Amino acid sequence: MDLTIWPIIGPFVQLGATALHEFVIVLDPFAGATAAALAVILITLAVRAALIPLDIRLVRAEGARRRLAPHLAALRTRWKKRPDELQRRTMQLYRDAGVSPVAGMGTMLAQAPIVSLLYLVLASPTIGGEANPLRAEQLVGVGFGEPLVAAVVGGDAAALVVSATVIALLVLSGLLQRRAMRMLQQGIPSPDLPAAAAPLLGVLPFVAIIPALLVPFGAAIYLVVSSLFSAIERPVLRRVIWTENEWRPGQ
Repeated sequence: MDLTIWPIIGPFVQLGATALHEFVIVLDPFAGATAAALAVILITLAVRAALIPLDIRLVRAEGARRRLAPHLAALRTRWKKRPDELQRRTMQLYRDAGVSPVAGMGTMLAQAPIVSLLYLVLASPTIGGEANPLRAEQLVGVGFGEPLVAAVVGGDAAALVVSATVIALLVLSGLLQRRAMRMLQQGIPSPDLPAAAAPLLGVLPFVAIIPALLVPFGAAIYLVVSSLFSAIERPVLRRVIWTENEWRPGQ
């Protein structure tokens, strides 16, 4: 199906495909067979660099929420039997402190259109009525437009190695992020969570593994690089931004 003939999203898919293909051509004399992978990596790093201001807001909000944690715990204790009043007073506390309870969603929401566009570009067999040249790109024998799980099921040995590498990198990223989450909780009252929620929070840093195996391989590269970027960037920003009277990782 040629998505470029669809209304609204079609022009964006064609523009994205053309831009990515031209970037691969520019990199080809220097990177050769790895040009397509390098193009996706550089695009990912450029996107994440552009989103650093949103990440800074997230880190500042984390510090503010840590300062509010004892007050939130006191509210939960006092108004536990009155959920509506607890909700009202919690939101008022956030407003008085100038903190958004949903701060941190910005980076994820800003990346969603980019990841979606990359997916559509690589999943489209044809672009503008012609064969999509990006789907012919490969890295160590694995096609850019083919999901890793499909290649593995098809008996592709190279895909098995690449899949194992992708999983290993995302597990590493997840472990780093989970460690950071646990350190963020040190020294502050724990929120009252349903019993079923605690295991889910432990799994959350690893959820990128499943889509990375199901989306086109080129999009999986974006997910891996972006996840590793977050796992390394956030602790650095906390050390730089948080003030001396705020908790720092490792203290």
